[in-house]
Amino acid sequence: MTELALALLIALLAGLAVLVTAVARTVWIIPQARARNVERLGRYHRTLQPGISFVVPFVDRVKPLIDLREQVVSFKAQPVITEDNVVVHIDTVLFFQVTDPRAADYEIVDYIKAIEQLTATTLRNVIGTLDLEATLTSRDRINTALRGVLDDASGKWGIRVTRVEIKAIEPPPSIKDAMEKQMRAEREKRAAILRAEGDRQSAILTAEGEKQAAILRAEGARQATILEAQGQATAIDQVFTAVHEADPDPKLLAYQYLQTLPKLAQGEGNTFWVIPSEVTSALESVTKAFTRGLEKTTAVPRPRPGSAEAGERETPPYELAPGQQWPAALERARTRAE
Repeated sequence: MTELALALLIALLAGLAVLVTAVARTVWIIPQARARNVERLGRYHRTLQPGISFVVPFVDRVKPLIDLREQVVSFKAQPVITEDNVVVHIDTVLFFQVTDPRAADYEIVDYIKAIEQLTATTLRNVIGTLDLEATLTSRDRINTALRGVLDDASGKWGIRVTRVEIKAIEPPPSIKDAMEKQMRAEREKRAAILRAEGDRQSAILTAEGEKQAAILRAEGARQATILEAQGQATAIDQVFTAVHEADPDPKLLAYQYLQTLPKLAQGEGNTFWVIPSEVTSALESVTKAFTRGLEKTTAVPRPRPGSAEAGERETPPYELAPGQQWPAALERARTRAE
């Protein structure tokens, strides 16, 4: 009896285990944005969508989960030769999404590796038509070409390539040094051009300022000369008018004329100066004015040229009477005249 009970218990436990396994294989819960392919007796049967699904246990086989979200894969650097025979290493980043779980599972063994190899070969074809400078400056062009080729090739695999980005382009160290020298030379050139342009602008502005200053100075000097000439003309006109309105005596004019003679000798460096011929007439007028009413003067005639008295000292043209003296101003003028 005991052996029969033990056998029944073992059979019950085995049936319970089979029942649990059957239930576990029958009911499947698929997360959102995931999918599973189901094979019935070795052939593709259907694809389980997100939610709860039921399959026939021990007849249907559920394959691994496939992610339907957009995925990002970064590939290692690939050596590529440019058109001008420069080897560069290019890192790429691929954005793709599985659109058909059946094709992604049955049309290609490993679609990630297939996309990586396809990216490398396409990249070599695209970079081979560009030189180094175009490669470094044409990332958008390379990305567009890669995306077009990869999208066409991966469409039959149930994969849609959304974006392809060039992460880094690494030229050889020698090319880097040459590029740095070129950039440094270019910057120095631009700095020299900007410095020369600044100097030119500064020189132009300085010359323009000096020109304006010279024009203003000349204009000021012209205005000052005109005003000074106008002032002198007005003064002369006023003096001339005043003199003519006062009707001065010729003797006063002669006296004033003689008073200007000492000013001719005021210069420190004047060792020789010429007295105008009008001084004689002025002296004669003044002499007559101051000696009128006094004793008559005795004029000593001048010796004729060639006479016996010519060798002696010539007598001054005017003499005063005995006991008379010249005024101080006239004496100085007469002395200077002699």
